[in-house]
This record gives sequence, structure tokens and C-alpha cells, in this order.
Amino acid sequence: MIGPLASPDGWLGFLRFFDGDKAFSVPRGGTAEERFEMLREACRKPDRLVLGASREGEKTGLFYFLLLEDERYLEMLSCLTRDELSCRELGAYLRERFPGYQADFVYSPEITPLTALLRQNGASFDTEQQKMVFAGQIPAIDLSGVEPLSEKYLSQYCAMHNTDVYWTGEKVAANPESFRVFIAREGETVVGYLDVTVGHDENEPVDVLVKEPYRCRGWGRKLLVAALAANRPHGMRLHVDVDNAPAIGLYTSVGFVKAEGENSLTVTWKIPPAD
Repeated sequence: MIGPLASPDGWLGFLRFFDGDKAFSVPRGGTAEERFEMLREACRKPDRLVLGASREGEKTGLFYFLLLEDERYLEMLSCLTRDELSCRELGAYLRERFPGYQADFVYSPEITPLTALLRQNGASFDTEQQKMVFAGQIPAIDLSGVEPLSEKYLSQYCAMHNTDVYWTGEKVAANPESFRVFIAREGETVVGYLDVTVGHDENEPVDVLVKEPYRCRGWGRKLLVAALAANRPHGMRLHVDVDNAPAIGLYTSVGFVKAEGENSLTVTWKIPPAD
């Protein structure tokens, strides 16, 4: 049986069962107690959905989503289960409750029951991603040409932004409580940008792009270093396609190291509309 939770009370022991397991550190890590407080706060918010699954009195799964009903969008923020039936119940619940929604999932490849559910439902899988964490000193480099996004360059930023993602340039710029944006420009021309989260103990660049004619000029490195400097004293992590050697080399050059055993999958499921 699966359904929404009004409170995570009674689930702390279940959360502790996953402590220290790297498969369940993606995308939101933390101790069981920290997750418990996060879920307690989430249960009070109208744009969050916490689902608990149990069977014969035993807790078997806990799922946490961002829920934007006006936009018909779901984003899984945490998945704690090793149980195949709980994942099937999750799929049935989402199909019944959220027909026509787009649901995005980021999770460890080791959570195989969730992968099986999403494959059975025809979801779209991106390339597996390598987690990297910042573990060095911020390089002392010239950051001229890189600056925070301002109204003056907003239209250029939005025009060049990736559009095949939920967080388009317009949405990112409209959510300063969740994102910080840096742009790179040559003269009055915006040639690159980096979107990075804010407000977490460990923030993450979620999108970085440099226009093709301006690549190999150091703009990607400058953008990353600017984001790292502004992020202090918080930590930073990122995820990169496992086969993207140039990007991995760039991140390594500014002080990121691979977090072995903590890769992730990004999956999009367009839930079928109701018949």
C-alpha cells in the first residue's frame, strides 16, 4: 500500500536503515536525522509530495517529490527503497493521480527496481552520470568577462539557454531563491552561462554552456571558478556524463574529484494522460 504522508513520524528507523549506503545519496544525501527534518518540513509544503509504502505493517519505501500542479510537473528528490513491489505501487499511484504530467527522476543505477519500473513504462533514459565533488583550492585566475546575470543580459541568456530541459532560462531567472546564474561575455555579447543551485550545504551546477565559436578560450573554467567563489563556504558537487572526457577534464582542472560508487541516472517519464 502506498499513499501520501502528513508527517514522517514513525519513519526515522526506516531512514536509518539507508544511512551510509552510497546508492541512496543521490541526489539528496545527509544523515537519517537530517532527512527526517527535511521530510517533516516537506510535508508542510503544498508543492512537495512525500509518499510512504508499507506491507503487512512493515515500511518498504519512501519517495519524495517536488510537485508543481499548475505546470503538471513532478521531480523526484529522494527515493529510499529496495523493494520491487513498492516501485510498482509508486508507478500505479503516479499514473492514477498525475495523468499527463512530466516526471523527472535522478537516482543511483543501483536502485534497480526503480529502473525496471521506468523501463516498463517507456521512460527516456539519459547517459549515466559520474558524481564529482569539489575537494581542492579555488584556482586564482582572471575572471574578467564573467559576472552575475543582470536584467541587461537576460534576453540574450534566455535565447541561448538549453530548451530541452524543465529548468529553462526563463524559469531559472525567475527563481533566484533556488538558482544563481553567471554569464560570460565578450563585449556586449553573451557567449556562455552557468546555472548553479543555492541554499544547500552542497550546491550543484545544473547547466553550463559556451557557444561553439567561443569554446576552448577558457570560458567554462572561468564560469566554474566564479560559481565556486560565490558558493563559499558551502560545498559543491556536480554530475557529468561518464563518457564526456573533456568535461571531466575541465572539472578536474578546477579541483573536482570523482566520487566513486555514486553515479546517477536521469530519467524522464511522461505519464500517459487518462483515457
